[in-house]
Amino acid sequence: MKDPAAGASTLPVRGYRLAAATGLHKGDRPYQQDQVMMMTHPRAAGCVLGVVADGMGGRSGGRKASDQVLMTARQLFARYKPGRDESVQVLRQLLEDANTVIKLTAISSEQEPHSTLAAFLMNPEGDCAWIHAGDSRIYHFRRGELIKRTKDHSYVQVLVDRGEISEDEANIHPQGNILLGCLGMKSTPPPVDIHFVPRLEPDDLLLACSDGLWHYFRPEEMGRVLAQQPPRVAAELLVAEARRRACGTGDNISLAILKLESLPETEEAEEA
Repeated sequence: MKDPAAGASTLPVRGYRLAAATGLHKGDRPYQQDQVMMMTHPRAAGCVLGVVADGMGGRSGGRKASDQVLMTARQLFARYKPGRDESVQVLRQLLEDANTVIKLTAISSEQEPHSTLAAFLMNPEGDCAWIHAGDSRIYHFRRGELIKRTKDHSYVQVLVDRGEISEDEANIHPQGNILLGCLGMKSTPPPVDIHFVPRLEPDDLLLACSDGLWHYFRPEEMGRVLAQQPPRVAAELLVAEARRRACGTGDNISLAILKLESLPETEEAEEA
């Protein structure tokens, strides 16, 4: 197991402190196809990019696909200039460029490679955008309460939207793994599903994760753990509990946590 707290860090910015952690676990699969990344901008304090990619398509295909997502994200983020470039446009380009590269890798892969995408980009001013494709999710919590989560591009999500099944029934549906949109599909372009938050607040938290994690939790369960624990500890607890609940049948797990922590009064006074 790779330490779920690998890359955990804190970063002070005006008005709050950013705390982050990532987690990655193979689960009970023979190989790891998930990939996760959290990057701070090299030239802009308080600018952070988090990415989760769940690859599919055989041992080589799925891993190549998720690797391509992270490689594309690194390249675009290195060129990104907060205040000049639009975060929404950067995320849209991430989706489009990664989709193109994944389709090109299909020639040398064992199977047709695909990948989900869940990525958020926070700027120093506190605004944040996120994008997703497939069934990797982004959750926005505030003091442990769910504010918003992405909606899966999947067959069972369509059934939920139609009122034919409940969220709980979707979790155990035999066709729960059928995706209607993701990166690398030949006949269908990836869905462009972007959300923008004008300003995150202290005590807000973003969680990007693959279905290997969220499948085992209700949002309120995750929100409670994330609110009560630092990101590093929360990552360890969530991964461990997902592994326990999987009972030996768990998928790859990947997660990225970004938490805006209120500064103590003494630090706020010094900053002012």
